[in-house]
Amino acid sequence: MRGGWQLRPAELPLTEKQIEGLIRRFDADKDGKISRKELRVGLKGLGLRFAGFRAGRAVRYADADGDGYISDEEINELAKYVSKWGISLT
Repeated sequence: MRGGWQLRPAELPLTEKQIEGLIRRFDADKDGKISRKELRVGLKGLGLRFAGFRAGRAVRYADADGDGYISDEEINELAKYVSKWGISLT
């Protein structure tokens, strides 16, 4: 377009609720818990660098009961932690 405006989709960071919904999709075995491996695979699928490192840190942060998994009760804390990374989808 000559001399006009070109609109592009905005790259806004996802909200915690959007991230929570995204993380729930990472539950590959549908057991209601997110393992470090499931989180790593999901983050890698989003194109995040250092997905394994980030997944390990995130699980340690949000895993309140120390079982190595993110349960339904813990997913909100995980979403809060991950939201600090400024993930956006284009």
